[in-house]
Amino acid sequence: MTPTLTSAATPEPSFAAERVRLGELLVKAGKLSARDLERALSAQQEMGSLLGQVLVQLGVVSELDVAHALAQQLGLPFITADAFPSSPPEVPGLLPEFLQSNAVYPLSVIEGELAVAMARPQDAFVVKALRLTTGLVIRPHLALETDIEKALAEPVNEAVEDEQDDLDIGSDSGDFVEHLKDLASEAPVIRLVNAIVSRVIDMRASDIHLEPFDDGLHVRYRVDGVIHNAELVPPRLSAAVNSRVKLLAHLDIAERRLPQDGRIKMRVKGRELDLRVSTVPTVHGESVVMRVLDRASVRLNLEKMGFERDTLERFNTLLAKPHGILLVTGPTGSGKTTTLYAALSKLDSATQKIITVEDPVEYQLEGINQIQVHSQINLTFANALRSILRQDPDIIMIGEMRDGETAQIAVQSALTGHLVLSTLHTNTAAGAIIRMQDMGVERYLITSAVNGVLAQRLVRTLCDACKEPHAIESALYESSGLSRYCAPDTLLYRPVGCDQCRGSGYRGRTGIHELLVLDEPMRRAVLEGRDASVLNGIAVQSGMLSLHEDGLRKVAAGVTTLDELARVTQDQSDA
Repeated sequence: MTPTLTSAATPEPSFAAERVRLGELLVKAGKLSARDLERALSAQQEMGSLLGQVLVQLGVVSELDVAHALAQQLGLPFITADAFPSSPPEVPGLLPEFLQSNAVYPLSVIEGELAVAMARPQDAFVVKALRLTTGLVIRPHLALETDIEKALAEPVNEAVEDEQDDLDIGSDSGDFVEHLKDLASEAPVIRLVNAIVSRVIDMRASDIHLEPFDDGLHVRYRVDGVIHNAELVPPRLSAAVNSRVKLLAHLDIAERRLPQDGRIKMRVKGRELDLRVSTVPTVHGESVVMRVLDRASVRLNLEKMGFERDTLERFNTLLAKPHGILLVTGPTGSGKTTTLYAALSKLDSATQKIITVEDPVEYQLEGINQIQVHSQINLTFANALRSILRQDPDIIMIGEMRDGETAQIAVQSALTGHLVLSTLHTNTAAGAIIRMQDMGVERYLITSAVNGVLAQRLVRTLCDACKEPHAIESALYESSGLSRYCAPDTLLYRPVGCDQCRGSGYRGRTGIHELLVLDEPMRRAVLEGRDASVLNGIAVQSGMLSLHEDGLRKVAAGVTTLDELARVTQDQSDA
């Protein structure tokens, strides 16, 4: 982690002035241009970080340069890890937890003076705590926090060589940890990361996976829901590439033991890309996944999302109701949020107040008030919902019903005259009713509040440039259920593979849907406590087509294949 880089503490410090002075020192030293300083001060206001951290994250100066400037400003000696003692002096009262949490490393005790290396020597509270705890005069030195963390951890490494934490401070990475940000800002690494990200445009990828293993960093892309392997980044560049991504996402480069989440906005090949970044620690290092949110490619139009005409008419009828709950269900990556966005864009935000609560806000919609959940400050779905009900909304979109409290508030909102759109992680439409009961919502409230449930999956569509017609076998025609949707002599299509679809035979995806409407027979069955299979049977009697049946219509129309349909609908059970 970058040391807390600001100027010396005063009783009532003027932080803005101090940050400018630190910047001026760097400008005078020739490490920073006045234009870059101006840019960093603007970024600092948006990011809320300290100026030194912003300067390093922007890549305009190195961590070491900022540390030297700060030492000059504070009038303190700067000390490197090489000058640390091989083992710290034992000081009664100093607990390892205190040293680690405050980034303090004891250097020596001489004639009643305790010399310490500190990442934040301007923190008067830590200095005072050291003095009161030890009874010694404190003589602080400035050091990089990564150096202090490594020095504090070394005794543990000797005692427990196979400790999990060794992954972050072991001999393989210790040599370059303090220079990691410099490496991440070097031209070859910047070009490599830019190339990795820019490839998503040509590949139409939805996710980039950077996975560390013994032989290096494996780069993989998810295209149309299927993972594809790409290049292998050599081990010597693995940490630098991951650090570059973390730098761009404003994440803590030194923290490699805990998961982190961030966001990157960048322009690639003339298109604005929004990347949602997630990092998790693995045994070989940090695994990074970037979800690609490309406004240019997203289709916020229900008519172009694969709805069959009859299903779309019934869905639009539910959407036009003035109050009630409309749920969209399916596993992660099945396009639930995109369907909700398309539904919201169809509604008239000029004459209605529309508010969303999301985690995260994926796309910004014009005329719609969107709230980002922040669990760290207790801005949860439930807490946000309580507040927005006082904002006089007409329509509320909840990114996900995660718990009983959120579900209860959503039901109360629907019963008090609001239209509520939300998602649930269930495999079938009928399963959503049972899930709400499991969350603690009473059956009579479900029947009063819920208007309908849409279950959704995404199937890959055949590449128009290379798909090949073929006659279906009679046995397969009968057993697959296609006999209900096409004649025996109907030609189906199969994938071949060409340059346009990168040899897969498929290009793009479309939706398959099942729409359960809560009519009177369904409400009676819910009140009687029927299970999901009975509810599903009643819905079928009322005209609902299952996901598989809706997919068969697309197979008969030559949009996709039986194999692809089977791959996507094999989980169609909530048992």
